[in-house]
Amino acid sequence: MTTSHELTTPTPEVAPEPVRRRAPVRDRYFDLLRALALFRVVFYHLMGWAWLPVVFPSMGVMFALAGNLMARSLKRPAPEVVRGRLRRLLPPLWLLGALGVSGMVLQGWRPGAEGHPGWWFAHLGFWILPLSDPPYAGTLPGVHGVLGPDWAAELAGPLWYIRAYLWFVLLSPVLLRALKAIPWITVLSPVALAAAFEFGHLQLPGERVPSALTDFSTFGACWILGMAHQQGVLRRIPRYVVPSVAPLVAGAGLWYALTHGFRQGHDLDDIPFAQSLWSLATVLLLLHISPVWTEWPRLLRPFDRLITLLNSRAVTIYLWHNLCILVASTLWDQLWRYDVLDERCPWLLESPWPVLALTWTLICASVVTFGWAEDLAAKRSPRLWPDGRARRDSRHRAV
Repeated sequence: MTTSHELTTPTPEVAPEPVRRRAPVRDRYFDLLRALALFRVVFYHLMGWAWLPVVFPSMGVMFALAGNLMARSLKRPAPEVVRGRLRRLLPPLWLLGALGVSGMVLQGWRPGAEGHPGWWFAHLGFWILPLSDPPYAGTLPGVHGVLGPDWAAELAGPLWYIRAYLWFVLLSPVLLRALKAIPWITVLSPVALAAAFEFGHLQLPGERVPSALTDFSTFGACWILGMAHQQGVLRRIPRYVVPSVAPLVAGAGLWYALTHGFRQGHDLDDIPFAQSLWSLATVLLLLHISPVWTEWPRLLRPFDRLITLLNSRAVTIYLWHNLCILVASTLWDQLWRYDVLDERCPWLLESPWPVLALTWTLICASVVTFGWAEDLAAKRSPRLWPDGRARRDSRHRAV
């Protein structure tokens, strides 16, 4: 028989098990797009073929992927998200600036290079917070046989992307609210701005503000499309709409480029309105396809470590690749001094393919030498070669 004491004795409480936060699952399709975009950027900056941005508009794709990630992060408080993005973005830039600006100063770059010493010092702040293009020396002695006199321009060349990315991050909370309220007007507003610039309806004085607005008008739709994909906006429209409309938009962009001087040396990057239409259409199609890959398809599994490395060091590769191309080209040109090579195999010396291989060798060296800044920015332990191998090995040992 059960006593009253037994009935009233409280059952000891069992402490609840701590809830483990699951790490976000990576979308390997997006990883593939980012790796392809990065490789195409390096390939194009070396080869200079005008058709490469048409085949794959890397910058539009990279902005779309970043916008998608930003929209997912904005489920947290906006100031926290913006601060986190800046923390990940800026330290690799500071490392580049510390070495690059020091090198420019050592080679004779001085206050007064921009007309007034005060402006020189003030504009150096853009190497710390790139709200506008950081300054650089126009002509320097370089390093004979290694660096040409235009090395500072090559070093600073990719920084427009960092500046545009920074502004997109700062504007993202506002853009997300607008996207939720008026989706397609928000997506298409940068294209309308690009048209206003192109057809002379909007003209602004100076260079810094117009360049920033031009970047927004050219690639803003791609960033907002990435946010729209994450918010499910694209899933609300019938499946047949995107494959029907995107080719028409792409065709309009290509037609405009072809009728406005599209050629070698004057490609989509020099025709912002055509670039905005082509990038918008391409990104729209890529996001429409958008398979969810939590694991690699069989054909892509051999490239897992390479794609993981490119994604893990995307900022480092982008920041240093122009300088690597310049060094590789300068070193390769030294072979012309050897008469045997000049006479017997000039075709080899003229070929860009050995320079491409040398460029990627130097990029790998940059990853090992400077990539740790990305780990510190992300509050991770520094790694020399983050291709995912060590993480998988440790997981197997834990099992």
